[in-house]
Amino acid sequence: MNYWLMKSEPEECSVDDALAAPKATVPWIGVRNYQARNFMRDAMRVGDGVLFYHSSCAEPGIVGIARVASPPYPDPTQFDAKSPYYDAKSKPEEPRWLLVDVQALRKTRNLTLPELRATPELAEMLVLKKGNRLSITPVESRHWQRILDLAGTSSL
Repeated sequence: MNYWLMKSEPEECSVDDALAAPKATVPWIGVRNYQARNFMRDAMRVGDGVLFYHSSCAEPGIVGIARVASPPYPDPTQFDAKSPYYDAKSKPEEPRWLLVDVQALRKTRNLTLPELRATPELAEMLVLKKGNRLSITPVESRHWQRILDLAGTSSL
């Protein structure tokens, strides 16, 4: 099993939105970075653990535990000219952008960046590295377990 941290702006899709969705599952639309897309395409598997992270908000941080709920498939927003995620160069027969469905399992207290940075065992976590702005990053199993401990939960 792999583990991931996936960022979403709460105005776009919050953990509460995901939990309120049918089957608590949402399509992870709008990824427009090739490395993040490649993580979804090449490494994510159904059942992988996800740390649901709120970004671009007053207090960014990990706010929930989720799982990858589908294999990757073409992101339909790339073909919608009215979407902010539209990509005129992407064609339905050769889609450029993918998404996976993510199922929210539980909300956690907000594990904020200052708290994560103050936890020595998480010092090497990618989201805490200077200059890392990827919306999807792999999470090492030791970091995953420490986050679950901090969140007061034991597993997916």
